[in-house]
Amino acid sequence: MKFSIFQESRKGGRKYNQDRMGYVFSRESLMIIVADGMGGHMHGEIAAQITVEFVGQKFQREGRPKLADPSAFLDSAIAGAHAAILQYAEEHGLLETPRTTVVAAVVQDGQTWWAHAGDSRIYLIRAGQIVNQTRDHSRIQQLVLQGIVREEAVSAHPDRNKIFSCLGAHVPPQVDIAAPQRLKAGDTLMLCTDGVWGPLPSRIIATAFINDGVMRAVPALMNQAERRAGADADNLTAVAMTWNVVGPEGPDSVSTLTLPADQFSSQIEGFEQAAKGESLSDEEIEKAIAEIRTAISKANKIVTK
Repeated sequence: MKFSIFQESRKGGRKYNQDRMGYVFSRESLMIIVADGMGGHMHGEIAAQITVEFVGQKFQREGRPKLADPSAFLDSAIAGAHAAILQYAEEHGLLETPRTTVVAAVVQDGQTWWAHAGDSRIYLIRAGQIVNQTRDHSRIQQLVLQGIVREEAVSAHPDRNKIFSCLGAHVPPQVDIAAPQRLKAGDTLMLCTDGVWGPLPSRIIATAFINDGVMRAVPALMNQAERRAGADADNLTAVAMTWNVVGPEGPDSVSTLTLPADQFSSQIEGFEQAAKGESLSDEEIEKAIAEIRTAISKANKIVTK
């Protein structure tokens, strides 16, 4: 496989960043994930962290050198992450469980599969056009589909943040898994939270990668989103991957041809790295890491029974 990939996350105008992101690849398969945590401080970000770590670890176990069934993997991985969040809430006696959206994609054999719950999105961009994308599990998305609200008015609508599917709720999440889609050379997949797509018209997202690679296009999109959102900007997170990119290789280029079949490379940050600048003590960070590991371990035992 040959691709270019870049990821970035910012706090925006919020006090804390509850978004999490990452990607893992083996010689023949790539998994990308973004999660947008919801809940009070040290709850939403833990739900998102549990999600990216659980899915990432499962990929590392099953994706060497590639997944047997990407659709089944996405289904079981997201269900397992949901169970791990519930396990965390039970362990700590939380009346309100921490929650998170999730969007994840797998790329292998020249195709992509993706799944999502909530309003974090994935866009498949080809030659300056959005050829496919996820449909948010939200009240406002229903209004758009019914023709009651225009797409351009979504960011300012009072129902924008009302979603009906997420991980960590007391009812199982509605997870939409897309059919596999063949990738063409130069196609870009961008996964992002609503802090990125919310303030931006679709045409800006669609054309961002025409003249720039992912390393320049992603920060440029986030800059525009922050400017448009102003002081109230939400957390912003995006991971973009361009498939079989042509032209000279840059620092964002990856070729997996020399990677041994039983190895992988992971770019999912642990809680300690993701929490930098969040004014947490070393003791709080260590405690959170231990709690995340315990919840994931117990959920793994449950889902493998």
